[in-house]
Amino acid sequence: MNASLNAVKSTRSYTLYCKVKTTPRFRIIRAAHLGMCFGVRDAISLALDKTQGEPITILGELVHNPIVLDHLRSQGVQIEHQLTNVRTSTVMITAHGASEKTMSAVRERGLNVVEATCPLVHHAHRVVSQMVRDGYHPVIIGKRDHVEVRGMTEDLTEFDVVLSEADISALQERPKFGIAAQTTQPIHWVRYLVGLICIRFPNAQIRFVDTVCQPTKQRQTAAMDLAQNSDVVIIIGGANSNNTRELVKTSLEFCDRVHHIQSPDDLCEDWFDGVETVGLTAGTSTPDWIVDAVETRLKELAEASERKEASPRAAPPAWTIW
Repeated sequence: MNASLNAVKSTRSYTLYCKVKTTPRFRIIRAAHLGMCFGVRDAISLALDKTQGEPITILGELVHNPIVLDHLRSQGVQIEHQLTNVRTSTVMITAHGASEKTMSAVRERGLNVVEATCPLVHHAHRVVSQMVRDGYHPVIIGKRDHVEVRGMTEDLTEFDVVLSEADISALQERPKFGIAAQTTQPIHWVRYLVGLICIRFPNAQIRFVDTVCQPTKQRQTAAMDLAQNSDVVIIIGGANSNNTRELVKTSLEFCDRVHHIQSPDDLCEDWFDGVETVGLTAGTSTPDWIVDAVETRLKELAEASERKEASPRAAPPAWTIW
């Protein structure tokens, strides 16, 4: 018996190698709607055109994107947050708009006013003014300290700004409420808060006018779809851009790996370990060339990951079975 077993051992052997799993290059998908809107694009073009003929100062940040602001400065555009610091004869109002009170203060100093206000922000101003004329107490859904909200409310004697359930609870009863929104708020949250106001004040007459802009709605809807089909979502925009932060919040509802960046340099290779699909979107103040640069960098990271997996490795361990 032992002799027979030894004979089998000497004539048959099987070598088993462990298989190394490789990770394929991740694919990149863009949101159906992303990046700079027409209002921001027009404001930037206006600023660059005006500075060719005379020095101008923008009162505040034309858009909430530091890369865009640096480009404007490089072209000779001055940016000041305080009217007292302005040294040019012409002042530009940002895409976020401003109150008549602010623009009157500019004119009282003998300065010319150029408006780069987005037409959709102008529409929101007109809506609020009309509701006040019709006897409604104005309620603005938005961020109290945001420049756009300040522009919508500074000319009003009475108003409320709300953004949470707690804010709704703090409202005083009124016979008539007129509700509008900051143009970059997510429409689903705006409608939710309007519903809470209706529930809290069942006897009040309530008028709601949807002033959330179409570009915001399109980017929010596209971000939802993108996040549901991505392992990682990259969102490009200024750190203090409200609409970009709202894209982040929306995306996090559907994907737990969401990163807010301002430029390609902010991307980290570790974010993409084991990833198959990377979604890419951007806020309304992000120019196309920044989106393209980020996508190019993502492709480089994907190729580097693939080369890393395909590089020669030490021979895998083997076991010989007798």
